Amino acid sequence: MLLTRIKGPRDLDRLSQEELEQLAAEIRSFLVDAVSKTGGHLGPNLGVVELTIALHRVFDSPKDKVLFDTGHQAYVHKLLTGRQDFGGLRTKGGLSGYPSRAESEHDVIENSHASTVLGWADGLAKANEVLGRDDHHVAAVIGDGALTGGMAWEALNNIAAAKDRPLVIVVNDNERSYGPTIGGLANHLATLRTTDGYERFLARGKDLLERTPVVGKPLYETLHGAKKGLKDFIAPQGMFEDLGLKYVGPIDGHDIEALESALQRAKRFGGPVIVHCLTQKGRGYQPAVQDEADRFHAVGVIHPDTGLPVKTAAASWTSVFADEMVKLGRERADIVAITAAMLQPVGLKKFADAFPERIFDVGIAEQHGATSAAGLATGGVHPVFAVYATFLNRAFDQVLMDVALHKCGVTFVLDRAGVTGDDGASHNGMWDMSILQVVPGLRLAAPRDAEQLRAQLREAVEVKDAPTVVRYSKGVVGPAVPAVGRIGGMDVLRTPAPEVTRPDVLLVSVGALAPMCLEIADLLDKQGISTTVVDPRWVKPVDEALAPLAEQHRVVVTVEDNGRTGGVGAAVSQALRDAGVDVPLRDFGIPQRFLDHALRKEILAEIGLTAPDIARQVTGLVAKLDGRYDNEPAATVD
Repeated sequence: MLLTRIKGPRDLDRLSQEELEQLAAEIRSFLVDAVSKTGGHLGPNLGVVELTIALHRVFDSPKDKVLFDTGHQAYVHKLLTGRQDFGGLRTKGGLSGYPSRAESEHDVIENSHASTVLGWADGLAKANEVLGRDDHHVAAVIGDGALTGGMAWEALNNIAAAKDRPLVIVVNDNERSYGPTIGGLANHLATLRTTDGYERFLARGKDLLERTPVVGKPLYETLHGAKKGLKDFIAPQGMFEDLGLKYVGPIDGHDIEALESALQRAKRFGGPVIVHCLTQKGRGYQPAVQDEADRFHAVGVIHPDTGLPVKTAAASWTSVFADEMVKLGRERADIVAITAAMLQPVGLKKFADAFPERIFDVGIAEQHGATSAAGLATGGVHPVFAVYATFLNRAFDQVLMDVALHKCGVTFVLDRAGVTGDDGASHNGMWDMSILQVVPGLRLAAPRDAEQLRAQLREAVEVKDAPTVVRYSKGVVGPAVPAVGRIGGMDVLRTPAPEVTRPDVLLVSVGALAPMCLEIADLLDKQGISTTVVDPRWVKPVDEALAPLAEQHRVVVTVEDNGRTGGVGAAVSQALRDAGVDVPLRDFGIPQRFLDHALRKEILAEIGLTAPDIARQVTGLVAKLDGRYDNEPAATVD
């Protein structure tokens, strides 16, 4: 096999065009076989095989910087830079699903948040200029979907201002982000795809006119001089050239020879150049090509021949939300939904099918989506903006100054909150409950099970004068956790024995960690430590009944699937201080660090967010209150 002989990009230089085509076929076969066993981003990588080969033949990585946005299409790049062990892809100790500086000097940015690569490229090109590195180049690959993000256009505005600063921007145009790309830019790129290029028109015209006596040559020169207007008519790439960017394309993104030629020309140009490549997401794998939803953008473990899942998926948090949104849509004509290019992943496909006039896909533009939601609310409807928890970070200012300041009734539904695991640091939704704590008037719900998700979503959309947030985990929804009572707005999940006059521990359980918190209470009970377990349901604002309840206990413990800094534990601590309740509090959550990719349970174990770990520490805390010290340890918690 040719692939096994590729240890680095320069090994590509000695291959003939025929061998390069063979290598592309081998890479596709490798990807289908490997990713079907582990899960991962299959469709995007099948679409960029030839493009990645061409990039590494034209540019000299790592001296030249080859950058990818969002990075989920970097598997081919990994294969060509010496990383061909995909057996542990996206698992602990294995390859990351995105570029990783820890893995290779060929990886520059580890981001998997879209639309950022052009900002990186602009900065790297400027650094080359400042340091006089004339022999260094920057090539940035960005999808047509990522070009819907405002950050990309802010960067283009700056890139275009330096006419002689070399930078190659490769638009990987497959008409999709997750699903089909939406919006005006998508329509513009579609026009470029389907219109004969100006250069070909002019070349044919030159041949004809030069054979025409007397008037031929002057007429050709006139046409060439008027090329801007002619280009807009023949192939409207003028949008890019109006910015001052040289445009090359469209290029067949699966023709290595054509790609190399275009990239070489762009590299020699000496200024910013757009190379527009047309690719097919999922190319070479029929199940992916036939998948109209997202061309196998991301898959679990599948059968490589059929593309069908090996295991039947259990009900997920996302599916519960999806079904409840359709029910709400039928009951209320004012309910509308917003997605940022992720209709299917966030569970809005069923709503879109049922109410196509009430779904708005804003593209990869969370900031715009939040402000547009404020406008929708002001206009008299109730928008539900469903987005991954980690991606709401990008729209914080809009949530604060557009939605909350204007007291707009907007519901944000945060999918994949907390530790998500295999996608790594950028996808762990561990920031939202900290960031949103500072937003005045905002109300935040963390449902513990499917029933509570349905109930709290309904409570959220009833709020008309403030933003509401409902956040839940990735993956399978756990078993129902019934309440045994209610205090204020909080559900009581467990009470001590009736004879206990002052329980030891008030355990505040946040969201999907309720089963674990009940397990903690069981372990404490075995140590003779009495525990009350409550689920606040709405963690912001802190329920007024919590402080008086805390005063009846010796210790307060909070457990949350969120960063400890500024999270629910911090908010509860402040509420107790404000109420003058002087009870020790211990908060358990995610440490403020970027967590490597691994299974969710592995990460929780690594950071000590498990029932035995927490019970052991709480036992020690209660022992100190009882007058025992470190040299007199409490009994072991199994």
